[in-house]
Amino acid sequence: MKDIFVSPGSEVNYEIAKKTTASFFIHALLILVSLTCLFPLWWAFASSLKTQQTVFTDLSFFPKHPHWENYAAAWTQADFGLYFLNSLIYTTAVVAGVLFIASLGAYAFSRLRFPGKNILFLVIISTMMIPIPGSFIALYVLLNKLHLINTRLGYILPQINGQLALGIFLLKTFFDDLPKELEDSARMDGCGRFRIYWNIALPLARPAIAVLAIFTILAVWNEYLLAMLVLGDKSLMPLQRGLMVFQGAHVTQYPLLMAGIVITVLPVLAVYLALQKYIIKGITTAAVQG
Repeated sequence: MKDIFVSPGSEVNYEIAKKTTASFFIHALLILVSLTCLFPLWWAFASSLKTQQTVFTDLSFFPKHPHWENYAAAWTQADFGLYFLNSLIYTTAVVAGVLFIASLGAYAFSRLRFPGKNILFLVIISTMMIPIPGSFIALYVLLNKLHLINTRLGYILPQINGQLALGIFLLKTFFDDLPKELEDSARMDGCGRFRIYWNIALPLARPAIAVLAIFTILAVWNEYLLAMLVLGDKSLMPLQRGLMVFQGAHVTQYPLLMAGIVITVLPVLAVYLALQKYIIKGITTAAVQG
């Protein structure tokens, strides 16, 4: 019986071919998943350029005669300018409140020692299991007693409160892994606790802050139910309320509705692209830490 010898070069070539084949199938699967996710967005964009009569009959990926005027009609007919400004105000206020309060709370849970710290942290994290609609009755009663119904503040404060648990949980994991030697050096230079938090901890936690910011932006920008509960004045309604203008009791203006959806998606997409570097870094860092 002859011995079979395999040269080292053959083994290397086999490993390379194996990795190449696996990489090919992984990328093919990822491309298929990406196309599946992108198809509804493209369908909405293509439908926004059609007419009410051809929106369901014209199945082409891009209409031959696009109606770009649908965007102007959607902006003016639904008063999108007012709703867009309201959503911008709400999103900016909620994101700023969540980032500041959550970062302070997360830093305190990570660095300070006080009685009941672990229990309090678990209580705060456990609130993530309670959906916001499940607390609508109690929330409405509380806001009504505080005279915050149909006010901007009454719409902003519950959303800040709803995002704090996630923010504290996310940022605490980053603060826990920050080298304490940096804080000791800063303390020797005369820095107080708040200055260490502001000048050292926050800049190092920028990836986590970017992840929390995009999550909060998505939650506030797409919020609808709380607005219907708290706000009654049309001038205070957010952008998602404007989409309901095109949905009537008997007829839905689908091209204008799709145009409105595209308008609402573009700002969030722009923010994601701007923060993409920090978001990917934050997610990968959290995965390594986990």
